Amino acid sequence: MTLEEFLESDLEGYEYIKGELIPVPPTSLEHGDISMNLISLLNSYVRKNQLGRVYMPDTGFRVGGQVLIPDIAFLANARIPDDLSKASPIPPDLAVEVVSRTDVLYKVEEKVFAYLEAGTQLVWVLKPRSKTVTVYRSETDITLLTRNDTLTGENVIKSSATKPRLSRRGCRSG
Repeated sequence: MTLEEFLESDLEGYEYIKGELIPVPPTSLEHGDISMNLISLLNSYVRKNQLGRVYMPDTGFRVGGQVLIPDIAFLANARIPDDLSKASPIPPDLAVEVVSRTDVLYKVEEKVFAYLEAGTQLVWVLKPRSKTVTVYRSETDITLLTRNDTLTGENVIKSSATKPRLSRRGCRSG
């Protein structure tokens, strides 16, 4: 299947990576808690300040010659496509990946670098087991945050800041 065929199809629950359909399996309750709590925090801030839209983990984004499904994504108002009935033709401004126990880290990293290469400005990789967040701004500008640090939207989601606490109860602010 070509990228164009994939984009025209109604297939859901798949990423299109390097010419292959990759199923996106259901996630754990822990993964769901973390994603939903972070979505709630981001969405509340983004809507209040009319900055753009936060997207759920089943939304596809064209990233180079691939279609990826980040766990959470943000698009600034000026970049939201007119046609919302298909996968976004552009990469997100912010992509968030929550690492599950079943994820292979080098594959997560491949996605991170694909986002960055396609123009995503900021990628957060949340690792619940180590209770850390890795912030990627480019292939060489990478920061590891712990629960003592503050996670911000930097220049992508201006002025948003939270102290993320990753635990079995999910991602919390404070």
